[in-house]
Amino acid sequence: MEFTHFNEKGRAHMVEVGEKDVTKRMARAEGKILMSEKTLSMVKEGSMKKGDVLSVAQVAGIMAAKKTSNLIPLCHNTIPSGLDVDFEFLNNGIKIIVDVKTDGKTGVEMEALTAVSTGLLTIYDMCKAVEKNMEITDIRLLEKKGGKSGQYLRKPVGKVVSVNTSETKGVIKNPIEEGSFLEDMGLEGDAHAGNWHRQVSLLAMESFDKMANKGVDLTPGIFAENLTTEGLELFSLPVGTRLKIGETIQEVTQIGKKCHTGCEISRIVGECVMPKEGIFTKIIKPGKIRGGDSIEVI
Repeated sequence: MEFTHFNEKGRAHMVEVGEKDVTKRMARAEGKILMSEKTLSMVKEGSMKKGDVLSVAQVAGIMAAKKTSNLIPLCHNTIPSGLDVDFEFLNNGIKIIVDVKTDGKTGVEMEALTAVSTGLLTIYDMCKAVEKNMEITDIRLLEKKGGKSGQYLRKPVGKVVSVNTSETKGVIKNPIEEGSFLEDMGLEGDAHAGNWHRQVSLLAMESFDKMANKGVDLTPGIFAENLTTEGLELFSLPVGTRLKIGETIQEVTQIGKKCHTGCEISRIVGECVMPKEGIFTKIIKPGKIRGGDSIEVI
């Protein structure tokens, strides 16, 4: 595969698309902006002084997609036939998802990515008076269809937010910098480790988000999960799925579990999302896992 934006002399040029067929094309992209609980609450309540943050960011994303060729030097002037900008509240920020469609000779990946970037920058601009250390992250293409190259679908990739352990069962686990995961055992030193099918427990931040309004400080380990993750809908993975997490390879053995009443978790949280959306794995290949390590479906 070669770069297409260079001519035979190695200089930048706009790719000739005149001979290409007009086809239906689409692209989907996403990105996140991370912020404090206070800032996020103000966005939800509509109490920012500059106005309705998401409405302005939505219009900004649409305008940016339509002006992409004016911003990115070698992009063709593509007219979107459909454009949707949507938002999702996270536990620690906001995700923006953009879908762009067109009937044309070139794709709309850049239009989708430009809309995401501009929408996130607009959120930052609307909120910067309250918080300046917001972080824009994870801007990426999720899918594209149409054209000679056909369909591209991003391979699901997540990351480890926290590794958590406890010496006894039925209590909240505490985050640690790094954990050693042993074959036929699980997390070394953890109360739930053992030669059984539920060696490691995992729960995603996306599940945390569903309980964000319960009035509880939802920190990693609060649901007694060994691995707090982000970026993958864990409970949708079939039993038997193998995951490369850090240095380890793990196999999904169970989705959800029976809730045990009377534990410290239910006392503090009131209800637990782990029984419905947590998953359990066994260690196939041992190794170390640290916060920030990637999770790949293999």
